[in-house]
Amino acid sequence: MKKIHFIISLFVLATLIGCANDDGSDIDLDGVSAPANVSALTTVTQDNTGKVTFIPKGEGVTQYKINFGDGSTASPYVGPGEVISHTYAEGVYHAKIIAMGINGKTTEVDKEVVVSFKAPENLVVVITNDLAISKKVTVKATADFALFYDVYFGEPGKPDPISANDGESVSYTYQNAGVYTIRVVSKSAAIQTTEYTAQFEAKLILNPTTSAPAPPNRQAGDVISIYGSKYTNVAGTNYFPDWGQAGQGSSWGEFDLNGDKMLNYIKLSYQGIALADNTSIDVSGMDFIHLDVWTADVQKLETSLISKTAANGERPVTRDLVANQWTSIDIPVSAFTSQTGFTVADIYQLKLVGTPWAAGTVFIDNIYFYKEPAESIAIPLDFESSALTYAWGGFGNVDAAIVTNPNKAGANLSDKVLKLDKKTGAEVWGGASLNLESTLDYTKGTTVKVNVWSPKAGANILYKMEVSTSPKDGNGNPTVFIEVQVATIVANAWQVLTFDLTTAPGFSTANKYDRVILFPDFGQTGTGATYYFDDIKQSN
Repeated sequence: MKKIHFIISLFVLATLIGCANDDGSDIDLDGVSAPANVSALTTVTQDNTGKVTFIPKGEGVTQYKINFGDGSTASPYVGPGEVISHTYAEGVYHAKIIAMGINGKTTEVDKEVVVSFKAPENLVVVITNDLAISKKVTVKATADFALFYDVYFGEPGKPDPISANDGESVSYTYQNAGVYTIRVVSKSAAIQTTEYTAQFEAKLILNPTTSAPAPPNRQAGDVISIYGSKYTNVAGTNYFPDWGQAGQGSSWGEFDLNGDKMLNYIKLSYQGIALADNTSIDVSGMDFIHLDVWTADVQKLETSLISKTAANGERPVTRDLVANQWTSIDIPVSAFTSQTGFTVADIYQLKLVGTPWAAGTVFIDNIYFYKEPAESIAIPLDFESSALTYAWGGFGNVDAAIVTNPNKAGANLSDKVLKLDKKTGAEVWGGASLNLESTLDYTKGTTVKVNVWSPKAGANILYKMEVSTSPKDGNGNPTVFIEVQVATIVANAWQVLTFDLTTAPGFSTANKYDRVILFPDFGQTGTGATYYFDDIKQSN
């Protein structure tokens, strides 16, 4: 058996060596990681024989073997999906699961094997609903002398149990919410087993467990925000005027999802949003109204714009919703104005109507009007536009500002440049960042050139890009980013530095980098020096 599997592995290896990637390059087997997430379901027969069966699994594995931990010879290698059996004397053993990848790299995982001819005792079972997935139930069982357990989840037509190692969890997603009889059978090597039975309700998730998609960066003049944390909202807005709907059984509140707040309309008949008294907004210059909506049970949402001019009235537009996920809605303003006799120059209320009537709940975030900009903050950046606000934010005791080019000569004859003052005592990581309104277009290249004026040669300039919406680290910084360093070569003159993004660890064209960060004289404490930057652009 061992020779057969060794021959199979050699065959697969030889096949891969003779192959190439789609781009014609050879496959780098040395770069293939060792197997990951290696484990094994370990069961034992209930007949006092001590016969244990291992069902190994893992990622990137071509073959497995087991060192049983009882002094006996290790098993031969087996392929994925095959099982290994071994008979133990009563006792506690530490077996090793050895998983081999295609390039011969191995991963070893220790597995405790309890072989007891006593029935399991002190069985403890914990059953929970998943907080993020509707109708998903997780069971975890532990018992003295047990090796594994079976769970019968009690759904009609699903009679087979799901097995798990003692102390590990097993999950199941029901077709329908409701109360089910869950039976847990804890097993050792003894003939006798130990059982636990409980009635448990598999629940629907009735509120979002993740935030709505983050809105893009926009110029202040391109957006009128009603509700949300991304932009500045219209002041004095009343999000819960009620309009007598409490009598329909409706209610409302602001739902807090780990610090991310959103509007919550319960048993939505219709509810509204009203601007401050005597306040209206002119949205005739906007292209769309945007809303992010989460619901478990509302099929459609009707959104109406209401004019302050009574004769103008209101106009509705209805959109379908998708249950148990965020639905991003973008309604053209023209969908309202195309309805006879309606103008949007003095909108002072929004009305929201649910289907079915007064029977479902919605969560709403990011309500804003917006227009597609004639210009946007995007690479290439030259700081020459009078219509754009280049909102660089300095940090680490570095000040940032757009100023007149102080040295209009040589490699840079433009009028406006970015000035970074790295003050005396500034942090070694001090710099400035700018949010982009459009992410990188990789068809324009994966190299970025930056025109730099430095007061000294040999200053390290760190160019960084982030995906601002990626998960944050312990310091609140995005975890998806790239960094490239290049040193200046002249002093007191403009020079073009080239940053090859593909050399940055973690670079991927799948990432939507939307923030640029510049670090002048990176790694050095500030000395009061000033640096200038301009003409940030891509090239091939």
